[in-house]
Amino acid sequence: MKRIVATLLFAILPVAAFAQDMAPDALVKNVTLEVVDLIAKDKEIRTGSRAKLIGVIEAKVLPHFNFTAMTALAMGQNWNKASPEQKKRLTEEFKTLLVRTYASALAAYSEQKFDFRPLRAKATDTDVTVNVRVLQPGAQPVTLDYSMEKTAHGWKVYDVMVGGVSLVANYRTEFGNSVRASGIDGLIKDLQAKNRSLTEKK
Repeated sequence: MKRIVATLLFAILPVAAFAQDMAPDALVKNVTLEVVDLIAKDKEIRTGSRAKLIGVIEAKVLPHFNFTAMTALAMGQNWNKASPEQKKRLTEEFKTLLVRTYASALAAYSEQKFDFRPLRAKATDTDVTVNVRVLQPGAQPVTLDYSMEKTAHGWKVYDVMVGGVSLVANYRTEFGNSVRASGIDGLIKDLQAKNRSLTEKK
């Protein structure tokens, strides 16, 4: 499941300068196909170059996600208890966690088939859901719903629902337990430890 999320979650790759003016469903479709094709053709990534894959994600993908909003959703009520500096550190660590966790899974799904569903939204809507189905041979399709908001810098993803389950909500219980046990600084330390562990994996 996480590998499927990886392909779609980190497939928001800008194809042109006008991407920020593109409709959200067209943006998701175009850039998903673009990045999957890129991964399939890149020999270094296909042979396991984790560093190059992470570099591609950091340079091309991260600008299209609102990680502050994602972190706030994952933190729930505890977000308002954090200081500005803690919020900054939480956002950076959560972003790093997502990148490191899913980077190694991207290449495995370069040949996945996708069904991009028509967008059901008004032209004036600024908060929409883009629906995608991941088609798997011999199995039921996996549904992915991108929650996207329109900003001054184009459409941004702030959550992904996989089979009806929110990606950021999955972390909310874990984050809440950590805050109750050792406070917000304790959660930051936990995230740092996880990121170090993932970085050390080859």
